Amino acid sequence: MIPFAPPLLAALRSARMIAVLTGAGVSAESGVPTFRDAQTGLWARFDPRELATPEAFARNPKLVWDWYAERRAKVAAVKPNPAHYALAALETHAPQFLLATQNVDGLHQRAGSANVVELHGSITRVKCSREGSLVEHWNDAANDEPPRCPSCGAYLRPDVVWFNELLPHAAQTAADSAARRCDVLLVAGTSAEVYPAAALPEVALRRGACVVEVNPNETQLSADVAYALRGPAGVVLPALVAAAWP
Repeated sequence: MIPFAPPLLAALRSARMIAVLTGAGVSAESGVPTFRDAQTGLWARFDPRELATPEAFARNPKLVWDWYAERRAKVAAVKPNPAHYALAALETHAPQFLLATQNVDGLHQRAGSANVVELHGSITRVKCSREGSLVEHWNDAANDEPPRCPSCGAYLRPDVVWFNELLPHAAQTAADSAARRCDVLLVAGTSAEVYPAAALPEVALRRGACVVEVNPNETQLSADVAYALRGPAGVVLPALVAAAWP
């Protein structure tokens, strides 16, 4: 049994609004390779910036499509872990709740989380590279090029945020609003170094929220939070929820 400070448990129980920010560390516990860990085998010779920019897609759309198709297949083969399920359970206890994730794998939704904001999009979806409209059905086995949009004929691309692209406006606005209004912010599995997502803990701290970090390692955020809980999210989060609502 992990010991938690009674004021932390009290803060969770009394919170009117709980917000959560998750990063790659949560998904890694399900076996999802982190962005750089995905550079293995055939892809080891490529820098992520050669595969995750609009310029890279314009230069070699088939290469970029194939890399994301392989990642999509790996994501489909894994399952949510106890951290995902703990956050889904936490949502049922909070009068207001929002989970903002930097992950693109959809595991939070598969675990049962309802109010999820995907800051970086979702690898499980594809969209038209010209119109931006989502396309539900496509063929990964298209010959020497990515599949094309059935509406306009442009190449399809993953519905993720690439380098040099802005976050979806609605997602960023919702996450920022939650950071401003929350009583408690949990930051799990992220170093909180990549902006604009990294600004969310800063906003919550300025607003006087109780910010809680869940991470095996110390980060640049650790010195500023109210509680730094060391350990894997899949261990700490289920124990925290169980302790707050035994």
